[in-house]
Amino acid sequence: MIHKFEVNGIRLVLDVNSGAVHIIDELIWDLLDYGPDFSQEAVDKGLSSKYKPEDLKEGLSEMKELMDAEMLFSLWDAEDKPVMAGEPVIKAMCLHAAHDCNLRCSYCFASTGDFKGERGLLDLETGKRALEFLIQHSGHRRNLEVDFFGGEPMMNFEVVRQLVQYGRELEKKHNKRFRFTITTNGLLLDDEALEYINREFVNVVISIDGRPEVHDYLRKTRTGSGSYEHILPKAVKLAESRNQRDYYVRGTFTKFNKDFDKDVLHLADQGFQQISVEPVVAPEQEEYHLSAEDLPEINEAYERLMQAFLQRRKQGRGFNFFHFMVDLEQGPCAAKRSTGCGAGNEYVAITPAGDIYPCHQFVGD
Repeated sequence: MIHKFEVNGIRLVLDVNSGAVHIIDELIWDLLDYGPDFSQEAVDKGLSSKYKPEDLKEGLSEMKELMDAEMLFSLWDAEDKPVMAGEPVIKAMCLHAAHDCNLRCSYCFASTGDFKGERGLLDLETGKRALEFLIQHSGHRRNLEVDFFGGEPMMNFEVVRQLVQYGRELEKKHNKRFRFTITTNGLLLDDEALEYINREFVNVVISIDGRPEVHDYLRKTRTGSGSYEHILPKAVKLAESRNQRDYYVRGTFTKFNKDFDKDVLHLADQGFQQISVEPVVAPEQEEYHLSAEDLPEINEAYERLMQAFLQRRKQGRGFNFFHFMVDLEQGPCAAKRSTGCGAGNEYVAITPAGDIYPCHQFVGD
């Protein structure tokens, strides 16, 4: 399966199964419609009036090379299963420090923090056993990750601190290394907690939806008031104290803000450089849910955001947007520019934002 599309005047094709992305010219764009079989008779009949025979032959040859490399029209075997070396191991844990929350967000997947059960806080002994469980099942993995989650984990911050201390003791005993993170709404973030988080946590996620009116519409306090004005200054202080690294402000967009590109840019205007905004997942009976009918507007928002993202980078006002970042070391990262780009066999990487870079620029990042 392939998906061809145009971004910022650049023609691209994604091979869905392999993950390969290729820059293509108009000839290859047209030829792709005749794959994966590429009947010479059909190609000649459909394209001989537009292209020279030698150009069609060269284009077909280039695509065959990519197909042989399983980077174009690659096949997916539903029977394939991942092969694991030895016993499965656990390397990461989401540890619920609190099944309670000090906000009452309408779209909360955790049912405003209680997960449709009783509200409560994690006790220290249960937390210790959870860390021990992770150690016991981590096998050969030395680096382990624990995210303190909720509800709102800072409602149980003293236990969180004690568990971090216990984790440090386990590290020495078992020659492991914990990387602690925390996901919070930021409402309880004060100077003391900030200092501790910056010392012990490798990453922090703070939930902010964007513009004040958007954030406050669904992210309300227990008294029904908006929470934006209480959270934003604390989030800004955290981002600055971490030198704009190792954190994310994370928002959720719903049917009420399908123009979420404005929310991303609003967060960037507040000084945040690490931003993620995700679509809500909700049943169709909820008034804020997203449906297939909303996709055209959502796609337009991504397109506008991409243009603004590139423009700000050129102006020296760049920021990182989570969904415009791709791990280029875990699979095919390149577009073979010989397919109609006239640049030899150089391999390049394409970001979802439409940026094009030689692969060597990313090595080691």
